[in-house]
Amino acid sequence: MCKLRKDGSMISSCSSRATRASSDSVLLSTNIKCQILPSASVKIFSYDNLRLATRRFRANTMTGEGGFGCVCKGWIDENTFSPCKPGTGIPVAVKRFNPESLQEHQEWLAEINHLGHLSHPNLVKLFGYCLEDEYRLLVYEFLPHGSLENHLFRRGSCQPLSWNMRMKVALGAAKALAYLHSTNIIVRDVKNSNILLDTDYNVKLTGLGLAVNGPVGEESHLSTRIMGTYGYAAPEYVATGRLTQKCDIYGFGVLLLEMLSGRRALDPNRPAEEQHLVDWARPYLKHKHKIRCIIDAKLGGIYSFGAVQKIAALALECVCLDPKKRPTMDSVVSVLEGVQEAEEPEAAEHQESNKKVTASRKNGKSRWNIFGGGPS
Repeated sequence: MCKLRKDGSMISSCSSRATRASSDSVLLSTNIKCQILPSASVKIFSYDNLRLATRRFRANTMTGEGGFGCVCKGWIDENTFSPCKPGTGIPVAVKRFNPESLQEHQEWLAEINHLGHLSHPNLVKLFGYCLEDEYRLLVYEFLPHGSLENHLFRRGSCQPLSWNMRMKVALGAAKALAYLHSTNIIVRDVKNSNILLDTDYNVKLTGLGLAVNGPVGEESHLSTRIMGTYGYAAPEYVATGRLTQKCDIYGFGVLLLEMLSGRRALDPNRPAEEQHLVDWARPYLKHKHKIRCIIDAKLGGIYSFGAVQKIAALALECVCLDPKKRPTMDSVVSVLEGVQEAEEPEAAEHQESNKKVTASRKNGKSRWNIFGGGPS
């Protein structure tokens, strides 16, 4: 049986019992530092310095929160890593974990040991960590454009992503997952809030707190605790606890469906038959003439239908109920690269067409009827 945390992630009930029973002993353990794998690229921060960097973790510095705790924006000197005034030095994201939970401690430790030894353009950079008394914090590069979740579903300063931008994000996320799979790591929690975007909307994957080293070959990792997020977790993993890289493929397929449809993986506010995105979308994906019915209205009709068909087919393959029939992440990357390459000349042609229309209108030769709004 699983329980939900505030962010929708799930933890098996046996894990919750272990958390309550073992929390105090973990917080008092003197062997925690021995569990951290040494890394020259990971710095150790003091709690006082991170407190100063984030202006005492003020509410107006908070950029996110969830079942783990909260994330605040801070500023540190680029060379000394000491705290500095806002607007000077470099911005960082400081993730503060709930101190009373064994599960949060384990996720904190996993992030350090994974990100401290991995390097890829589409993985978030970990500057360092803090371990003092009951405090557990991580310090990452700050990603100004926030998460994919914000751009797809939330109002405010985040603008809806265009079709081409969504494809860029999909490819970046796929490359990050393909890299992790090549190092035998299973993420186990692929979801929109773990896809962050930098200044140029390049993907930086985060959220490796639940990641595990996968089995070799066709074997599966048997987990006694079901971890992940409802809506993204592969059905065979939820049912049996057996974990393979194909579970990440399923989660990525759900991400593709979210980018196609503008709907959440799981939405309790919709009618019962539409709450689970995969179940709702599957019948439409199987018929080309029905795919338009699920396209996100926020795209405004600006997309290549040929590309949409390819992405729909890829998403359907990724969420196949038979994990053996799902593609590898390397195959997913190849498909997405093909879609992007095919769209580049089409986008250039579309841009040139727009320039001609704009020039025509400036010369008073617009083909549009100013009364009826249609072509004259």
